[in-house]
Amino acid sequence: MASPVLPSSGVLSPLGLDSVRLAPGFWGDRVALNREVIIAHCQEWMERAGWIGNFRTLGEDPARRGARPRQGREFSDSEIYKLLEAMAWADHPALPELAATVARAQEEDGYLNTRWHDERYTDFEWGHELYCYGHLIQAGVARLRMHGEDELTEVVRRAADHVCRRFMDTTETCGHPVVEMALVELYRVTGVERYLEMARRFVERRGSPALADIPFGRAYFQDDLPVRKAEVFRGHAVRAMYLACGAVDVAVETGDAELLSAVEAQWDRTVARRVHLTGGLGSHHADEAFGEDFELPPDRAYSETCAGIGSIMLSQRLLLATGDVRYADLAERTMFNVLATAPALDGRSFFYANPLHVRAPATPVEGINQGAEGGLRSPWFTVSCCPNNIARTYASLAGYVATAGASGVQIHHHTPGEIRHDGLALRVETGYPWSGEVTVRVLEGGPARISLRVPSWASGAQISHGGTTRPVSPGYAVAEGDWEAGDEIRLDLPMTPRWTLPDRRVDALRGCAAVERGPVVYCAESVGDVPELALVAARVSPPVEHLVDGVVELDVESARLSPETGAWPYTPAQEAESPDLSDPGPLRLVPYHRWGNRGPATMRVWLPAADRPV
Repeated sequence: MASPVLPSSGVLSPLGLDSVRLAPGFWGDRVALNREVIIAHCQEWMERAGWIGNFRTLGEDPARRGARPRQGREFSDSEIYKLLEAMAWADHPALPELAATVARAQEEDGYLNTRWHDERYTDFEWGHELYCYGHLIQAGVARLRMHGEDELTEVVRRAADHVCRRFMDTTETCGHPVVEMALVELYRVTGVERYLEMARRFVERRGSPALADIPFGRAYFQDDLPVRKAEVFRGHAVRAMYLACGAVDVAVETGDAELLSAVEAQWDRTVARRVHLTGGLGSHHADEAFGEDFELPPDRAYSETCAGIGSIMLSQRLLLATGDVRYADLAERTMFNVLATAPALDGRSFFYANPLHVRAPATPVEGINQGAEGGLRSPWFTVSCCPNNIARTYASLAGYVATAGASGVQIHHHTPGEIRHDGLALRVETGYPWSGEVTVRVLEGGPARISLRVPSWASGAQISHGGTTRPVSPGYAVAEGDWEAGDEIRLDLPMTPRWTLPDRRVDALRGCAAVERGPVVYCAESVGDVPELALVAARVSPPVEHLVDGVVELDVESARLSPETGAWPYTPAQEAESPDLSDPGPLRLVPYHRWGNRGPATMRVWLPAADRPV
């Protein structure tokens, strides 16, 4: 089966790219954009930056190696591997040539790295050698599942075997996890037991500690505590998500219920205290890390695109292992408000960080952006993990849509397309997320139990089939029967915009409110006639909907804060007066995932609430 994660056991089994075909719609359009634009864009920029050329140099006559200086950061090899994975899932015609370029650079013993080939394994904290192998192996898994054996998969097997020979009996590990889940997936597709055992040992070594201490502390590497003893996700957010994915994979394949429960508990506490409204992860810029509990500043939210993708990957694994709808709910939130936010509508520029408040319009950067601050999509970055991560995620997105299990077929993500499983064929038609109507039409029937996810926000949803309509609660709406071609199931989700208030323990958000509609978070953006956002307060009253080019935008009542300033911006409590509010009028809100497409702008998700106490 062609799926990015394919456990051998669990409550649910994914329906892969060979069972789910996306049609034009919110996600289908993005998958098509990825194949037609984003993949080629990434390849073009890695050629321009010289990262692919590193492999050509290494693949030449050994006597000429080093004749040209290497380009890019120490981990840039991984970006070529992510692109290869995207190409594999998309069955892209450019894959064979790029794979051949990579193959020529591999050493006889399976070692492959354009940065460290003469200094192997001398920097486990920052060298990223095993991290690069992880992404190479994931590319090979995708190729095996979509195509079968070829030159790329041979390279991957040799590299994985090298890793097992070199690291099976040591105590070493990599400063950046990813090889763990890659090795488990390679075990799943090949049946080679040593890959699973190597992954298990890497997971168990972390927190022993296995790495040197650094100024950020060992928590940066998740090396402060063994995985099964940690209580919450902490440290570098991408590393934390990738390690948790590997731990779940190992737990599922080895039957380690304790390890799986530990990750579930970490997920619970993190979601309750350390996740932004968008589903984004990370509050610190310096170390790209989680903050402490309830440390969720909107303007300094880092919310790296790769961390969001890692969260989606983890949510999928936990969903498959447990069948718990909460994991699909968080995946959807993150998909619509991080994954869909990062690329521009034309697929040619990207956000690295995804803050929830931008105070000043960004200055466009010509060429490669040397930084990673939020507020500006750029065509390429010095560290361009995010564009390639988006490419491979979009290319494999169909594998996240639906599952099968003992209770039938489950549709977790509402998007137009066709789903086929065990003689059952379904066509999903919907305008989601702008419309809450989801119609499932039977193309080929038979007895089956069909479940459609009802998101946690969808109180008042209804399901109709067989001439009856009934209310359904958040969770799964189940329709069971002996289906015939032409039968229909209709799910109606309430799409009324709703105001959301933060937990009062989130200091940075106290006194603010945000608007959501369906799975989409909204924001104010300073484009056109929108007033200076620093002087706007919102009234928490029902928003008014507007359909603009097929997209729902919202107007909320607002008031202007006084622009007057004094000599001192603080007031004794006994002298405080009511806020100076004037000039009421509408404030246009746009979907957060669409902001920044009309030029440099300020933006905010959380609005000061004029009629709510602090």
